[in-house]
Amino acid sequence: MQAPGPLPSMPVSSALAHPDMYDGGTVRSGPALSIIIPCYNECGNVEPLFRAVERALPHLHWELIFVDDSSPDGTIGEVWRLAQADSRVRGILRVGRRGLSSAVIEGILSSSAPVVAVMDGDMQHDERLLARMFDAIQNQGYEVAIGSRHVEGGDNSGLANAWRLFLSDAGIRIAQHFLSVRISDPMSGFFAVRRDLFVSCVARLSGTGFKILLDMLMAQKTAPRVVELPFVFRSRHEGESKMDRKVLLQFGQMIAHHVFARKK
Repeated sequence: MQAPGPLPSMPVSSALAHPDMYDGGTVRSGPALSIIIPCYNECGNVEPLFRAVERALPHLHWELIFVDDSSPDGTIGEVWRLAQADSRVRGILRVGRRGLSSAVIEGILSSSAPVVAVMDGDMQHDERLLARMFDAIQNQGYEVAIGSRHVEGGDNSGLANAWRLFLSDAGIRIAQHFLSVRISDPMSGFFAVRRDLFVSCVARLSGTGFKILLDMLMAQKTAPRVVELPFVFRSRHEGESKMDRKVLLQFGQMIAHHVFARKK
């Protein structure tokens, strides 16, 4: 079992960046939006991502939930440091468990907001799209809002190399054959969903690999109302990509899980 990396001994600011949960004896309501950040070795991206979300959502009551798979670089220590200064930040440390999809599941199940969003911890997803995602679900009647690289205005130029581009394009073509709803980017890792919709299908999820959006869509008994919103996939801010050839095996296992489940 791998232990998390060293925790930073950085001072906590005495001036909170966000009002306390109790203001004059009145209990504040919970967040309207929970943003789930699965992460591994993203210590250098934690505070920049928090600050970026803070700038992007000045008028929305939100929280960031970082789910860390015992990163050796001290990611969870940086999360806890920020959480001491701002109650909108929470951290979940997973010990003996690894995987993006299962991390997202645990993060969403720990939230209480009616709308949850999922985004990577490497700053390749454009946090400015979060407000539009939230509005699409909260005010326009959609159940899922997807940040898409493949609708007009979107772009995937931030993919690290030709191998990742191949994985993404091939995965999209395969995934579209198994979905009841037609979307251009089922492999996106950037999306928002009604929390009750996600929770209702948890028992049917495979929880394998990286593509939790596809996993969730394949687990639906009826086609949800989906909207795709364009975004430009940015270059990584810090750290290295975790994508390797084992994602092909995990992708196949996830597809097989749902195909066999439909035959029962």
